[in-house]
Amino acid sequence: MWSAAPWTRRAALCCVLLQTLVHSSGGLNMCMSGSTTSCEECLLIHPNCAWCSQQDFGRGWMSRCDFFTNLLKRGCENRFIEFPSSRTSILESRPLSSKGSGWTQYDVVQIMPQKISLSLRPGGQTWFGLQVRQVEDYPVDLYYLMDLSLSMKDDLDTIRNLGTKLALEMGKLTSNFRLGFGSFVDKNMSPFSYTADKYQENPCNGYKLFPNCVPTFGFRHILSLTDKVDRFNEEVQKQMVSRNRDAPEGGFDAILQAAVCKEEIGWRKEAYHLLVFATDDVPHLALDGRLGGLVQPHDGRCHLNDKNEYSASTQMDYPSLALLGEKLAENNIFLIFAVTKRLYVIYKNIRSKVELSVWDHPEDLSLSFTATCQDGQPLPGLRKCADLKIGDTVSFNVSVEARSCPPRGTDQSFTIKPVGFKDRLEVSVDYQCDCGCSQTAKSNSSICSSMGTYTCGTCQCEPGYLGARCECQEGDSGSMYLSACREAEGKQICSGRGECSCNQCLCYESEFGKIYGSFCECDDFSCARHKGILCSGHGECHCGECKCHAGYVGDNCNCSTETSTCVSDDGRMCSGRGSCVCGRCQCSEPGAFGDTCEKCPTCPDACGTKRECIECRLFNSGRLADNQTCQRLCKDEIITVEMLKTEDPNAVLCLYKTDDDCVMKFMYSEHASGLSVLTALKEPECSRGPDALMVLLAVVGSILLVGVVLLAVWKLVITIHDHREFARFQSARSRARYEMASNPLYKQPVSTHFVETDFNMFGKSYNGGVH
Repeated sequence: MWSAAPWTRRAALCCVLLQTLVHSSGGLNMCMSGSTTSCEECLLIHPNCAWCSQQDFGRGWMSRCDFFTNLLKRGCENRFIEFPSSRTSILESRPLSSKGSGWTQYDVVQIMPQKISLSLRPGGQTWFGLQVRQVEDYPVDLYYLMDLSLSMKDDLDTIRNLGTKLALEMGKLTSNFRLGFGSFVDKNMSPFSYTADKYQENPCNGYKLFPNCVPTFGFRHILSLTDKVDRFNEEVQKQMVSRNRDAPEGGFDAILQAAVCKEEIGWRKEAYHLLVFATDDVPHLALDGRLGGLVQPHDGRCHLNDKNEYSASTQMDYPSLALLGEKLAENNIFLIFAVTKRLYVIYKNIRSKVELSVWDHPEDLSLSFTATCQDGQPLPGLRKCADLKIGDTVSFNVSVEARSCPPRGTDQSFTIKPVGFKDRLEVSVDYQCDCGCSQTAKSNSSICSSMGTYTCGTCQCEPGYLGARCECQEGDSGSMYLSACREAEGKQICSGRGECSCNQCLCYESEFGKIYGSFCECDDFSCARHKGILCSGHGECHCGECKCHAGYVGDNCNCSTETSTCVSDDGRMCSGRGSCVCGRCQCSEPGAFGDTCEKCPTCPDACGTKRECIECRLFNSGRLADNQTCQRLCKDEIITVEMLKTEDPNAVLCLYKTDDDCVMKFMYSEHASGLSVLTALKEPECSRGPDALMVLLAVVGSILLVGVVLLAVWKLVITIHDHREFARFQSARSRARYEMASNPLYKQPVSTHFVETDFNMFGKSYNGGVH
């Protein structure tokens, strides 16, 4: 089996070498700066400090506590060096499964590895990686919990065939689906319900609109989880509503019983658990029960009797939100506030993300997560991935640091599990707080003048004795000892903060803290402060320098390396408009502001970001359509109006085209109070589609009109032409002179008369006549 220990040891050695170079160049050796008198104290100073237990080492007041490489250079043999390092060992690592159903469903693995062991040295870090995969076709158990108060009568009529609808929808994602059913009303006691005798059998007695209903009850488990959809439909059709007195319902009582009564409900360990909660009003909360005299808090246990009814309804108060959340998480149950029509979408959304949770987290351990999602980019400070497809695999890197040592004999462990998964990673922790050489300690050793215990190369002297070999008694002094109590020639004895006794400085006590060091040169209260707090409360002061806890850096440890506070609701670091510095976003995009730079009316993507909220909040559509995601990401105030007013110079007008080719308009602005306000039209602006009949009539009419116009024009042209020709004829006629005298074609008629006369001329005779 693969183990991370060799890699960890090599990494630790590299860190030691780097730290040695850094601290040597800076002139500060934190391992030698303290007054460490034992191996255990040395290991607590810094994870890079080592202790030499070699007997003849350390003469001349050279510290046995130093960096590993320095001890080697100074002559300490490797076998005498105590230098434990943090490491990780994998105990169980079965491969991830690819499918959830079938004969292997009981052995489905969605997280790898499953068991690891950590060996931690205080102040040291180690890491381990894990992978999570949402397998395909994973079994699903869905328990439908319905409010049967009188106000839900109409809803009861609409879910008569709910089982068939749910099975068809969920069948798109899994072939192994089971349904269960339960109902609730409220506690059958005053002031929550009607308690008079006439209402016991029929709480609707005297109610004209609905005169008959069943007696009031707290919670009733009706149908255990089954794959027989018809059974579900049958049980739903049998149900009748009841009646309670006040508006809130006893839904939280029912949710808790449905979560903790695992055997009665029939929850499978190897399935996703969905609890659909259908109600039309708010539920009663913890302490509401005191109105009815119920002072006993809910114990978080199952209380179903032989009739599968909640028997402690009138004995205990309503459960608190904290208790409810604890039990839902403990039993891996997703609570869905009923949106029956979109249940498939909600479930798909639930399975589109993976988020890690830590259980039984020891207080002295610091955990930091780095997520690597589908894009392959590491995201420090994140423990979740979103927008996943079923079958995708994501990985996480977990860094662990022990801040201190727990009491001896304390077993520490914790569990990492994806939210809603049955799979988990079990982590056992072993603390390396003891030195191996301490196991061979010798009391009253001759090496210690028989006045002390020899352990790890040093003498732990009995009270009243001092010296490297316990050779002096307290109070002994002399000039021969004084030089050993000066850090350098000309310096004060014991830095002016102690007395020299037997070659050793006995440091004074201080009301501010501890003074220590070979020459009393160090203390634990002279470090940098932040807002008056030493090392900002996130580190320890060692000889004038803050040693920061895991997750903090800086001279005064006031800078957090945690980046989860910089992650916006959409999962991006500083909304993609800045960088995370000391746990806070520094916005780099002009105009961006807010804790995670989420507010930016002037940014190019502002309209696109707010558009999704407009779609899901007003029209229940778009990428964020399911209720849980929409409520989590879209917290802005949305005002709907009939007409937008664009006079506000600080508001941005946004437009987008809907799937119906309509145009939706809204204004985005940020108020001085820090509240984002979206002012949107109640309905998108849509242009009406053309009427086919009107288009036909218009075309025919146009053709006829054009024909008539053309005929009219033709007639006009002909008429004008005729008029012109006639005018021309008339003009020619007027110029012509058709008088008879002047007509060259006309001659006046002539009459000729002949008279008969005899002419005897030339022997001829002529007879004249008239012709």
